Amino acid sequence: MSTTATLEYNGEKYEFPVTVGTENEIAIDIKTLRAQSGIITLDPGYKNTGSCESAITYLDGEKGILRYRGYTIEELAEKADFLEVAYLLIFGELPTRDQLDKFHEDIKDQSVVDEDMKKILDSFPKSAHPMGVLASLTSALIAFNPSSVNVSSEEEMYRAIVKLMAKFPVLVAWTLRKKEGMPLDYGDDALGYVENIAKMMFKKPNKEYRKNDVVINALDKLLILHADHEQNCSTSTVRIVGSSHAGLFASISAGISALWGPLHGGANQAVIEMLEGIKADGGDTKKYMAKAKDKNDPFRLMGFGHRVYKNFDPRARIIKKAADEVLGDLGVTDPVLGIAKGLEKEALEDQYFVDRKLYPNVDFYSGIIYRALGIPTEMFTVMFALGRLPGWIAQWREMRLRNEPIGRPRQVYVGENKRTFIDIDKR
Repeated sequence: MSTTATLEYNGEKYEFPVTVGTENEIAIDIKTLRAQSGIITLDPGYKNTGSCESAITYLDGEKGILRYRGYTIEELAEKADFLEVAYLLIFGELPTRDQLDKFHEDIKDQSVVDEDMKKILDSFPKSAHPMGVLASLTSALIAFNPSSVNVSSEEEMYRAIVKLMAKFPVLVAWTLRKKEGMPLDYGDDALGYVENIAKMMFKKPNKEYRKNDVVINALDKLLILHADHEQNCSTSTVRIVGSSHAGLFASISAGISALWGPLHGGANQAVIEMLEGIKADGGDTKKYMAKAKDKNDPFRLMGFGHRVYKNFDPRARIIKKAADEVLGDLGVTDPVLGIAKGLEKEALEDQYFVDRKLYPNVDFYSGIIYRALGIPTEMFTVMFALGRLPGWIAQWREMRLRNEPIGRPRQVYVGENKRTFIDIDKR
C-alpha cells in the first residue's frame, strides 16, 4: 500500500502522507494542503473529514460494529456496569476492583452541589425545556469551581473528572424534579451509581423508595449504549470548544446544547411525538407505514434507520430486550407504546424496510423505555446527555492531553466582490 497520495491540479502535483488506523481506516493527511497549493477542501457536514486521531471508540456503520477501547458494545452491556464503562472510556482500561471502588468513593465525596445552585434552578419556570436548564446549570458549575484545570497534572485532571461525574447526575435529577414539582433529592450514598440516579429521579416525597432491578438494569444498559459514539455533532463540539482551552464544564455545557437538536439527541423525543401524532389520528400503523414508503408524502418514520449504521444498529439489538423486559415487568398499558410495538413488528417484516435496512434504532427503543418509566418526553435528551457524559469527558481529556490545535475550519467565500460604500442618502 502506498504511503503517500498525490493531488494533481492545474498541472501541478502535490504529495501528502497517508495515515492508517489500527482498524485499517485510511486517511490522507492534508494539513499542509493550503500551504503547498493554496487550495482547501470543501466537505459540508464533515462526512469525509477526520478531525482527529482518537483511541476511544471504533465504529463501522456498514458492518454494525461499535467498540469502546476495543471492547464490543455487546460484551460491555452484558458484563459491565455503567461506572466501569465510564472509567474505561475516560482512562483507557477497565478498572480493577480497587480502582473502581476508589472512583466510586471519590465521586460520592464530591456529589454535593452548592446550595446556591438551587437558586439558579428556582429562577427557571416549570415550562423551561430541561435541556436548556441542564446546559445552564452545567455552565454555572464553573462559577463554583472557577480554577482552570492544569492538564499537565493528573491529580487536577482526575479531580475535575470526578466532580463532574458526581454533580452531573444530581443536576439531571433536579431538572426532572423541578419539572415535576417535586422536592430536590440527593439520593443515597449507600447505593450504586446508577441505583442512586434512579432514586434521585423517582423517589416520591410521601413514599418509601423501592428499587426495581429490571428498571435499574435497563437504565444501566441505556447509559452504556449512549456513553460514546465517535465524532458525532455534540462530541465534536466538546472537542472544538475544548481546543480553545475552555474548561471541562464549559466544554460539556456546549456539548449539551449541540445534543439538544432533533437531528441528534432529540431523536428519541421525536419518536414519541410521532407516536402521539399517530395515536391522535386513530392509531392506524399500516396507514403510516404506507405513508413512510410514499416518496411524495412528507411523513417520516422517526426511530428507524441511522445516519451512520447502514445495517442494524448494534445498540438497538441490546436495548430491544431491555425494553421488552421493562414493559413486561411494569405491566404498562399505554396505547402509544402499543403503537410503537405495532410499528416495530411491521417494519421488521415489511420487505421494503428490510431491503433498505430501515430497522428500529436505539432512539426508538430508548424512547419506549423512558415513556414506560414515566419520564416526561422533554427529559429524554437529558437522559441521553447523562449517558454521553463519560464519552464527552474522555474526548475532552484525550484532546487536551494530545495538545491538539484550536479548531478553526476554513470556508469557500461565495459573497459579493469588493464594493464601494454608498452614502445613506444615495441608496
